[in-house]
Amino acid sequence: MASNKKFMLTDEEMELLPTEEDVHFYREHGWYLSNRLFTDEEIDEVRESTERFYGGHRDRRLPRKPPAVAYWAPQYGDVQRHNDYIAYENATVSRILCKPLVGAVAALLMATPEARLWSSTLIYKPGRRDEPSNVVPWHIDLHHWSVCTSENLVTAFVPLHDCREEHGTLRVIDGSHNWKALPLEAGDDETQHFANRDPETLERTLERNAEYNNTELRKISLAVEKGKVSFHHCKTYHGSGPNLSGEPRRVVTVRFQDRDNEYREFRRPGGENARYSHDELVRRTGDGRPDYSDPDYCPVVWRQPQPCPAEDGRR
Repeated sequence: MASNKKFMLTDEEMELLPTEEDVHFYREHGWYLSNRLFTDEEIDEVRESTERFYGGHRDRRLPRKPPAVAYWAPQYGDVQRHNDYIAYENATVSRILCKPLVGAVAALLMATPEARLWSSTLIYKPGRRDEPSNVVPWHIDLHHWSVCTSENLVTAFVPLHDCREEHGTLRVIDGSHNWKALPLEAGDDETQHFANRDPETLERTLERNAEYNNTELRKISLAVEKGKVSFHHCKTYHGSGPNLSGEPRRVVTVRFQDRDNEYREFRRPGGENARYSHDELVRRTGDGRPDYSDPDYCPVVWRQPQPCPAEDGRR
């Protein structure tokens, strides 16, 4: 009974889940803009907790920082800030942004009976028109997650305020999650994080991929109201433009994995094994692989409740 109750949704929350038409839209387009999943009070509480985080507060700390982890600190200056593992280190983010309702939406989009946390990042774009780090080039999340057996993961983009085009909101390439992958150009390595790849190469790769799939580029800028969430497939091309609003753009991205996702060995073009930051932190499976169901780093956010069996026919 305990596990059933933990993931039960209220009648009001059930009304907020994506409909069959919404799920069909996601399958076809690779993105979905949710109903209002959070109250203003919830979002404001998260925002206040992130200010304490930037001030140095941690509810718990990573035991160590993996080599590839993104972790802004004040000495890096007024650039775009990325802080991975925010749901691990900030209890408010974990409690509110990883509540069962959000996991249930992700599970419906992934068509899985269980959604686990995959990763999370706190993002801050300073309100500076000329800051080059504010522009995020076109990329695919799955390229960073080549060690996953699943190609079904989903990313939730959760702004902490109304997020419009002038803020440098999320942009997606409509339907690109259904594209066939084209061969790499010589010297390119998709497993590298987009920040470590040439933006011009990424732009050229996007154009070549569209041509390879005989389709036009349909770029969509997603205006997301406070309390709503934009979800996109891990194979959907996406990026964001400069913040022209004059105020910071504050977002938390939360990524979810389906029940069947596991670690797999994947070799980069140079022959070495690809690694993800989790691989330095999570427990090991019986055969020695990183365990992507480690409850400390990849907890279950929602699980489809099972009906309670009758107790010997007694009521």
